[in-house]
Amino acid sequence: MHGEPLTTASFRNCPEDFIVDEVIDFQPANEGEHLLLHIKKRDQNTQWVAGLLAELAGIDRRAVGFCGMKDRFAVTTQWFSLHLPGGSIELDQLTHADFQILTSARHNKKLRRGMHAGNRFSIVLRDFNIDPATLFQRLELIQNAGVPNYFAEQRFGWDANNLVKANELIEQGKLKGNRHGTGIYLSAARSWLFNLLLDCYLTIGAVDFADTGALWGRGRSATEGDFAKHEQQLLSEWSSWCHALEHAGLKQQRRSFILQPNKFCYKQLAKDQFEFNFELPNGSYATAVLREIAELFRPEITRL
Repeated sequence: MHGEPLTTASFRNCPEDFIVDEVIDFQPANEGEHLLLHIKKRDQNTQWVAGLLAELAGIDRRAVGFCGMKDRFAVTTQWFSLHLPGGSIELDQLTHADFQILTSARHNKKLRRGMHAGNRFSIVLRDFNIDPATLFQRLELIQNAGVPNYFAEQRFGWDANNLVKANELIEQGKLKGNRHGTGIYLSAARSWLFNLLLDCYLTIGAVDFADTGALWGRGRSATEGDFAKHEQQLLSEWSSWCHALEHAGLKQQRRSFILQPNKFCYKQLAKDQFEFNFELPNGSYATAVLREIAELFRPEITRL
């Protein structure tokens, strides 16, 4: 959106280079059948921790809730809920080496996907040789005009395999959603179509913070104006995918085309190291911001 990346940079050299803190916009009720746990984890994925909590608490895995998936190779904090009706549990029973419980409180609702307001990021880029004045100019553009709100590569799986599998399921008429075990592929297909619409939108060049694109599903598209004909033409080439999403029980939703980071700041740690701090709403990706700054590469990491 703002031109070619300024240079290359390595990221995620270690989990501490990618810190994510979940931001919620509600207060625990301090009563109810659910125990909220604010948990810090390092190099562990969310599903794994949820399974450990269920095992330690002696409850069904489905009784554990959380708002969103957090990166594994990172240091993250997020909230989990444990359904414990009519009973209490000592926090010592939930102790495990793979995570740390920061705080706890009772609540009257199970945490579900998307209930958080967003995430706060602190990300270090290394091997990033850039003139500070040039970097400042690019960051000014990002703060004033935002960045494209793409779904990032991790949504599509390793080597885009989630899209390959989605296409297979669509051809077989079996893309049905979470209850049928295909939700991850349904989500990938929907996200891919949005990214195509966003590409088209940026090519036209009429960028506005208020503009949104379709997350395809059942219902009439709310796209208006000149872009409506572009949307119709583009999606006509993906009619089988649109048909599958419409019949998978999804209602059509909207997603902002342009993402504006909040509380954006940065500092130089060393000659070729910079730390970037910002907040994003839930469902948005930090790499959508970073890709406007540098072409990122992952160093080879040897795990102990």
